[in-house]
Amino acid sequence: MVRYILQQIKITSSKAYGKWYAKNVVEETIDLDGLSEHMSHHNSPYSKGVIKGLLTDMIQCIKELLLQGMNVKIDDLAIFSLGIKNKLAAATEEDFTVSKNIEGVKLKARATGELMSKSLNLDATLKKATFINGKISPAASGESDNPSTSNSPSTGPSASSGTDSETVDNGSGTSSGSGIIPTPTDPEDDQPGGGD
Repeated sequence: MVRYILQQIKITSSKAYGKWYAKNVVEETIDLDGLSEHMSHHNSPYSKGVIKGLLTDMIQCIKELLLQGMNVKIDDLAIFSLGIKNKLAAATEEDFTVSKNIEGVKLKARATGELMSKSLNLDATLKKATFINGKISPAASGESDNPSTSNSPSTGPSASSGTDSETVDNGSGTSSGSGIIPTPTDPEDDQPGGGD
């Protein structure tokens, strides 16, 4: 279940100023220990320690291959590659130097297979969060983004309530019952119409 809160765009220069958009709620961040523990409980003959060792080696090997100028594709996860962070454009090819014009390198990951947006859209169920870690979420103080939304809280440390299933056109026909809402494509900017 992917929970979301509503946030209002407050950037006055934005074309979407004053409008509302959905932002996902991150419940917690799972580290390598947590991932290894989780994997070991999926009918695996391998212990958490063995799985963590393999994952640690995999991460180191991916880094080595990337630094050799290769891309690494892990099916149904991502294609990992490096990109260059440019500092300043050079007026001519002769004027270009690494120290003056390049800030550094960055890791890029493009989803593949089961983690591509079209696959996630078919599997994801979204629910509006009214309580996050015991506190009322922003924009949940009596206002609803949908007249049919129920705002009564559930129980538990991160109780939430949400909208009923919605019918949404996901680009490949209409899907029903999953509560899917299209999400912004820029991972660094959850606001619609944001980015470059």
